[in-house]
Amino acid sequence: MSLLVKEMLTMGEKQLIDSDIADATRDCKILYCYMMDIPFSKIILEYQEVLQDRLCDKYFELIDRRSKGEPVQYIMGCQEFMGLEFIVNENVLIPRQDTETLVEDALEIINTGSLRGEDMDVKRKEWDILDLCTGSGAIGVSLAGIANKVNVTCSDISEGAIKVAKENAQKHGLAKSMKFEQGDLFKPFNKHFHKQKFDMIISNPPYIKSSVIPTLQKEVCEHEPLSALDGGESGLDFYERIVSGVGSHLKKDGVLLMEIGNDQGEAVSGLLSRNGEFTSIRVLRDLAQRDRIVFAKKSK
Repeated sequence: MSLLVKEMLTMGEKQLIDSDIADATRDCKILYCYMMDIPFSKIILEYQEVLQDRLCDKYFELIDRRSKGEPVQYIMGCQEFMGLEFIVNENVLIPRQDTETLVEDALEIINTGSLRGEDMDVKRKEWDILDLCTGSGAIGVSLAGIANKVNVTCSDISEGAIKVAKENAQKHGLAKSMKFEQGDLFKPFNKHFHKQKFDMIISNPPYIKSSVIPTLQKEVCEHEPLSALDGGESGLDFYERIVSGVGSHLKKDGVLLMEIGNDQGEAVSGLLSRNGEFTSIRVLRDLAQRDRIVFAKKSK
C-alpha cells in the first residue's frame, strides 16, 4: 500500500518510540533522508509526496534495524567528524563530537607550538604522528587532511578497524601519505633493536570501566565493539600500558595527548607524574567543562 511521506514518518516514529529509541523523532527522518539521498533540511518539502510500495518497504527495513538498537551511523555506514565524512561499521567505535576537542588541541600544537594559548616549546618544522588505537582513523585522517607537514601513522589491534581506517584514508585522498600498522599498542613499533619514535602520540583508548558497560545504551553496549570500549575494572588499563611504554616511542620534547573519561583526570595525570619522564602535564576540559584531555611532554 502506498503512503504519504508524512504518514510513513509518523508510523516509523511510533515504532521507534515503542522500541524505546531516545531520538525517535529525529532518527525516523534521518533514515528517510538517507534512503532518498536528500538533505535533512528538505524533508518538509516531501511530506505530501506518495511513496511507491518498494520504497515504503525499504524504509521500514531501516526502521526495523533501528528499532533493534542498531545505531543510525552503522545503518547509514557513515559519521561526520571534524567536518569530514567517515566510513563506520561494527568494527569501529562511532566517532564522537567530544573527540574533536582532542584533534583541535593537537592541531593548535602542530600549527603554533602552543596549547590553549600557552607556549609549550615544542615547535617542529615537520611532525611524525602516531594515532594509537585509531579505530575508524577519524583522528589520524583528520590530522593528515587538515594539518601541514605531518606524517601520520595509524595503529590498532583490530584487523577490521585497520581496514576501515585505510578506507577512510582512501576516501579523503590520503592513502599514499599515511601508514597503517596492526598490533597491540607499541608492538608494531618495536623493530628488533630499534624503537620507532614520534613527535606526537595521540590516542583515544578504551576507558570505560568493565562494570559500567552493561549499563550503557543498547546502541553502545550491544553494537559498538567491546574492545574499543572496555578499559578494564578501573577503566585505566590502557592508560597504564600506554604510559609505561610511550616514553620509548617519543622523541625528546615529544607530545602525548590522550582523551580521558570525565572522572579520570587525576588518575591519568598521576600515572604520568609518577612515571618521571614527563613535564608540563595538563588536564584539559571540553566545551561542557568536563575533564577530557591529558597532555604531557617528554622531558628526556
